[in-house]
Amino acid sequence: MAALGLCFLLAACRPVPDGGGVANWPHHGADHSASKYAPHGQIDRGNFAELEVAWTWASADSRIDEAMRYFTGDYRATPVFVDGVLYTATNHSQVVALDPASGEELWLFDPESYRAGPPNFSPVQTRGIEYWTDGEIERIFIATLGKQLVSIDIETGQPDPNFGDDGFVDLRGDLGRLEFEMNNITHGAPPIAVGSSVIVGSKIFDYIMTDRSPPGHVRAYDAYTGEFKWRFNTIPQPGEPYNETWENGSWATTGNTNVWSFMAADDEAGIVYLPVSTPTNDYWGGMRHGENVYAESLVALNAETGERIWHFQTVHHGIWDYDIASAPNLVDIVVDGRPIKAVAQVSKTGFTYVFDRLTGEPVWPIEERPVPPSEVPGERLHPTQPIPTWPLPFEQIGITEDDLIDFTPELRAEAEQIASEYVIGPIFTPTIVAGQDGKRATIVAPGAGGGANFPGASLDPETGVLYIPSVTRPTGMSLIEPPPGASDWPYVIRYDRTTGPQGLPLLKPPYRRITAIDLNTGEHVWQIPFGKGPTDHPAIAHLNLGPLGSVFNDVVAEGGVLITESLLISYLAQKNEIDPEATGSILVAHDKQTGELLGEIMVDQRLHGTPMSYQHEGRQYIAVAGGGRDGDSGELVVFALP
Repeated sequence: MAALGLCFLLAACRPVPDGGGVANWPHHGADHSASKYAPHGQIDRGNFAELEVAWTWASADSRIDEAMRYFTGDYRATPVFVDGVLYTATNHSQVVALDPASGEELWLFDPESYRAGPPNFSPVQTRGIEYWTDGEIERIFIATLGKQLVSIDIETGQPDPNFGDDGFVDLRGDLGRLEFEMNNITHGAPPIAVGSSVIVGSKIFDYIMTDRSPPGHVRAYDAYTGEFKWRFNTIPQPGEPYNETWENGSWATTGNTNVWSFMAADDEAGIVYLPVSTPTNDYWGGMRHGENVYAESLVALNAETGERIWHFQTVHHGIWDYDIASAPNLVDIVVDGRPIKAVAQVSKTGFTYVFDRLTGEPVWPIEERPVPPSEVPGERLHPTQPIPTWPLPFEQIGITEDDLIDFTPELRAEAEQIASEYVIGPIFTPTIVAGQDGKRATIVAPGAGGGANFPGASLDPETGVLYIPSVTRPTGMSLIEPPPGASDWPYVIRYDRTTGPQGLPLLKPPYRRITAIDLNTGEHVWQIPFGKGPTDHPAIAHLNLGPLGSVFNDVVAEGGVLITESLLISYLAQKNEIDPEATGSILVAHDKQTGELLGEIMVDQRLHGTPMSYQHEGRQYIAVAGGGRDGDSGELVVFALP
């Protein structure tokens, strides 16, 4: 049965052979299961250290007239590889076809999305594109920063004249509500095409001081014509199930609750899986009492009709910014002798939620457990939160005094003194108004930028092992009153970037890690600290502690993990590992079965995208996007053996 299940899984992934007879990488995550798995073995433990840069491609954004360009963030787009051609996008939503051996441009299409001007927030990025075929027609779909859905002929690089308005659909419509600030919404992650539906999420800025952001409703368009097919209201409207969980009419005014990250799909079953984010205001919910279903939920929809099949809410009435920030992973597993078509969702909470992907039934129990109430005026938290009983958390969950660093007695005493200024407690400990009971803030762990953030976990479909890169990143969170007239809310967030004694972290390591979980058993196969961390700090250097995991800061990459036949490949920032003045990266390989470090490659470029791999004319390549800061447009860096 396990072998049969694997056959079904591989069939669903629909690898298309290129000229060398190897699998394509047709979607951002390699396949609609979001595996980030490439079945290639030419690059292995014996030769990884010999990798060199085969070619680079400078983003075409540098060619846009400077008067039209606006600031974009790190370059993160992951290429797709189809039938011997590499395709990718730029931050400004240009799409290019490249020769996979040389990087030569075959065609370039510019939708001129920048003519719409920048959104009200930055930085912004286009994170990828979507490939779609019905077996005859082949298209690339992109949702641009300029609120366009574009269908591009994969052969010519030109818009499909039969789609929308000469290849374009205006994404400013079909949201079902008009009273909001349209410039607070854009698009970054690629759409997903399932059957004949092209399904589009959105990026909505979380920290606007006004309650006028759009709702994050998810829309689908016909892949052939661009005609609007359906909308799923992530904030249920009157007459829809769960509308009552948005009390006092908050369903009509609350924004966000959007799908800003990647989606996944079961193509055989025709189901699309939506990872949904937090509503506005992310940190104070006094104007949206109730559970707020479908916020911070995994939602399974019929891709053809938009009908809800099942959902699971990971956080009720969220105030910790624990939105689901990555696509779930689909895999066929065998648990206690029972074959299950499963979906596993990792989250900022540090938990892995595992379900039967057809029914939504949890594979292992998830318990509703009591959590403390809030003392913030106007706030009303839900009395319980869902806690998975298995697998065990992959990250630091909440804080106790035992979690404070104790490398030396002196450091421990300092850590205790610092912690006494804050509220600490288990996960879902409420935030406070700054200064309440003499405390500065509540330390939230994992922090809002911690746990499993973008780009989520990777999956080996041959073994059912899930690989999760994560960071702890504890964050002090308190609420403050905004200046008079500056906000629609009585309270807005104030971050306290908590540090421990002498600039060390407050908590024990590891601070960044990779965890391997066998989804057939739920057991942790291994867990390693990822990155050196502050092991050379003068206060602890004499202890020879070894790797502690990189401390998350603005240079720690969020690129995720590429899996091949034998390797697990990611990267680190040289600034953290080697020299505070360094600007490059370190491409890193581990043994995927044991977590053993196998090799490191120094890279001059600062990498940011999710690595992918393809094989062309007998040669295996690894491609990853980098650069994109300080006016730089970024570049695609491609590695291969000499």
